[in-house]
Amino acid sequence: MYWITIIIMGSFCIVLCLARKQTVPPNVPSLLKLFYKAALYLYKKMCFRFSGPFSSSQVEKDLCRLHPGESRECIKTEYYVKKTAVFLAIVFMGSLFGAAARFSAQEEVILDERGAIARGDYREGSREIGLTADYGQQRLNFQVEVDPILLSGEEINTLFTDLLNQLPEYILGKNESLEEVVHDLNLTQHYGDSPIDVKWESSSPGILSDDGQVNEVEKEEKVLLILQLSYGEHSMTKEISVTLVPPRLTEEELLYQEMGELLEQSQAAYMEEEAWKLPLEWRGESIRWSQVVEDNSLLLWMTSILIAFLVYWASDRDLHQKLESRKKGLSREYPEIVHKLALFVGAGMTIRGAFQKIAGDYEADCHNGGRQHAAYEEMLYTCRELKSGVSEGASYEHFGKRTELQEYIRLSTLLTQNLKKGNSTLLERLREEADKAAEERLQQSKKLGEEAGTKLLVPMVLMLAVVMVIIMIPALSNL
Repeated sequence: MYWITIIIMGSFCIVLCLARKQTVPPNVPSLLKLFYKAALYLYKKMCFRFSGPFSSSQVEKDLCRLHPGESRECIKTEYYVKKTAVFLAIVFMGSLFGAAARFSAQEEVILDERGAIARGDYREGSREIGLTADYGQQRLNFQVEVDPILLSGEEINTLFTDLLNQLPEYILGKNESLEEVVHDLNLTQHYGDSPIDVKWESSSPGILSDDGQVNEVEKEEKVLLILQLSYGEHSMTKEISVTLVPPRLTEEELLYQEMGELLEQSQAAYMEEEAWKLPLEWRGESIRWSQVVEDNSLLLWMTSILIAFLVYWASDRDLHQKLESRKKGLSREYPEIVHKLALFVGAGMTIRGAFQKIAGDYEADCHNGGRQHAAYEEMLYTCRELKSGVSEGASYEHFGKRTELQEYIRLSTLLTQNLKKGNSTLLERLREEADKAAEERLQQSKKLGEEAGTKLLVPMVLMLAVVMVIIMIPALSNL
């Protein structure tokens, strides 16, 4: 599966080579600069031929609202190039992680091309691996445990017991009782969390092996299982009688059983060797062995591409949410702005002077580390229009249209009418507008408070249930 990474990396290198002359803006993060170059090159080459991924009337409308006065094409290019750069970065990193996962999975393979399994030393312990046998027209899967190399020299034995009462339940496996054994028994070295070592020996290994494997019998057979329980310096030996009955095996089950025996015999023959050579032929048919390993590389590649598409799609939604958040901020700041206008006009300032005073104070506050506010940014933009030569009436009209909120449009209409008709009641109208805006803000705050109370209802009910449980449990326990 490395070809996926090779294709992605090769394509990225080609695009990056072609995009080497592209200029990256200074505000782009360092980690995204290479992807930004590639994205800018792809955008320039593809936006005219395949406009679908790089064109949305709603997105362009939202961008113009969030960045008033800036070039429509510039902000559109910056937005789509940045989004494409993030998409490329996710696909690129996902490919690297996929290749790493593939490499990690391959490192777990201990079966070589000759059909030999490399053993570890006693410090590594036993390892369980999956094997697939292609035998004739069938493919058989096995889980085998590869034991470490046996140590030569003096053996260290430890003995002790206390599991005899629980062993019948542990070793039953899929069988209903020890008096009617059809399936393999669970004869292992350890049971549960117990530190006790268990060693099994069968009186008839031909029909019941020491590891619990049951071979087919034609009639009922009594078999004694001799077990030795050991822990520390204590030991105990016990005999358990089991009855084997003829199994009802399908042809496939019988094949699994017999080939499992073949694997067991093969491993026993190579216990003192560094490598366990698996049988390559059985009953005149060749066997092709392959190890089963967990390989999540393809899943990582597919997930990274899916995430990249989701991020690309979600960017438009986030942009629209930013616009909605901006509208809410404009609405919250409206009462304060109208109040300041009424205050300055009442002090003798003109509307233009009041606008410049409010915008100038805001700009100075921002230079000193203050927070930005959408409504004051619009006022600041209006003052810049006035300085650039745009008429005062047109600037106020633009101010109301950019916000797209009814209250600001109403204010801009009021200011424009004052310039055209010389409204002598401007101050009174501004004060009425300020009172009305304050009342609307109060009503909105009450509405938000009621919504918050409704949202808190579910946690309060859950807390009540917890308190009731805490009270009732001790009361019921004393009955």
